Parts: sequence; C-alpha cells; structure tokens
Amino acid sequence: MRFLPAPRLFFFLGASILPFLAAGCGTLAPTPSAPALYDSKPMSVESGKASFYGGRWIGRLTANGEHYHAADCTAAHKKLPFNTMVRVTNLKNGKSVIVRINNRGPYAKGRILDLSMVAARKIEMIGDGIVPVRAEVLKPIEVIRRPNRVLEQGR
Repeated sequence: MRFLPAPRLFFFLGASILPFLAAGCGTLAPTPSAPALYDSKPMSVESGKASFYGGRWIGRLTANGEHYHAADCTAAHKKLPFNTMVRVTNLKNGKSVIVRINNRGPYAKGRILDLSMVAARKIEMIGDGIVPVRAEVLKPIEVIRRPNRVLEQGR
C-alpha cells in the first residue's frame, strides 16, 4: 500500500474541507450589537500627552486582570476607575476615539494616557509616538440601557 507524502496529503485534505468550512461560516448572520450612547457633556476633561503601547505587552495581564490585546480600544490611566469610557482627541489633527480604561499607567512624567495600538492608529499618532490629547470621561445614558417593560415569567 502506497501513502501520499505528508505535504500533498495535508494540501488535499485542506483543499477538500475548506469550501465546506467557508460555506458554513458564510451562512451565519452577525448579531447586531447596540451602539453605546453617551451624554454629550463629559463628566470631566483632562489635557496632556498620550503615548501608546504594544509589542512585548501583548498577551500580558493588565491591572484589572484581563489580557492585553493590541486590537482592543483600551487605555491605561493612573487614577480613573477600570471600565471608564474616555473619548481621546488628538489635538494635532482633531481625530478622536473612545477607549475603555483597563490598565494603570503611564509612568513617564508628563503623560496622562497610554493607548492600545488600534486606538493609537485610529487617531493617527503612530508616527509621532507622543501627542497632545484631550481626554473626556463619558457618562453613559442610563435610559437606553434599562428595559422599558418586564416580561412575565413562564411565557
């Protein structure tokens, strides 16, 4: 009995299974997530310099116990409570992004925020490294988050 060499066997299996996997994934409809709504007037405003971090920090634990992912819109702040939502505006170009505080820092003098890689890309600060920013602490609109009626149990 003759066996196919391993590379050809894996190629054959991958090529024959791939269309079924792709078709199965294509039929699933994405679940729409409700956009978060915030009060137009920020709870507090802070100005200063921001930097970003990634590289060796990817996968490590943040101060709130979750793993750091460069693809999440998160940031580090020295004092704000964890899970606080902050609108960060790059004062050089006016672009802004909403981030969630999940870490402590930055520990460099004069900086108020350390942004994740994706948040830094969204406000186009990767080339500069350190930019002046305005950080606005956002207050969620509570009315949207509460259900307008309670369904009876057993229905």
